[in-house]
Amino acid sequence: MKKTRKQKFKLKISSATENLEIIREFINNIATKAGFDEESVDQIELAVDEACTNAIKHAYKYSTKRMLDISVFLDTEKMEIVIIDKGGGFNPDKLPVPNLEKYMRAAKVGGLGIHLMRTLMDEVNFSINPGKKNQVSLVKYLDRKSA
Repeated sequence: MKKTRKQKFKLKISSATENLEIIREFINNIATKAGFDEESVDQIELAVDEACTNAIKHAYKYSTKRMLDISVFLDTEKMEIVIIDKGGGFNPDKLPVPNLEKYMRAAKVGGLGIHLMRTLMDEVNFSINPGKKNQVSLVKYLDRKSA
């Protein structure tokens, strides 16, 4: 059995929207070094941005005194990003699938974060325990053929 080399990266950062750029750069650098193509790097970066924005906006209600914990686990097959907050939770299974046509006609802004995460990533998993630990795990598999 071939042993996979695992790496771990961590970022603990204040839940301020101004810090989203730092988070995006952190994720972009790791995904690029891991060998993902430019399109995949952009997809990972956008999915993480959406997850962090949701935590800042919904879990922490824009309180910059709260922290986001971001861990990245990397091996030869995949990149997994785990975002943890300790704010209010939600039930992701109760969110309706958005009607994108209706959404576009109404020129709505926001509300597509989880849909985007599920579309852009290979796996999206939630573990919700409001006030204690809410966690979203985003996984993207590395297609070695394109590397």
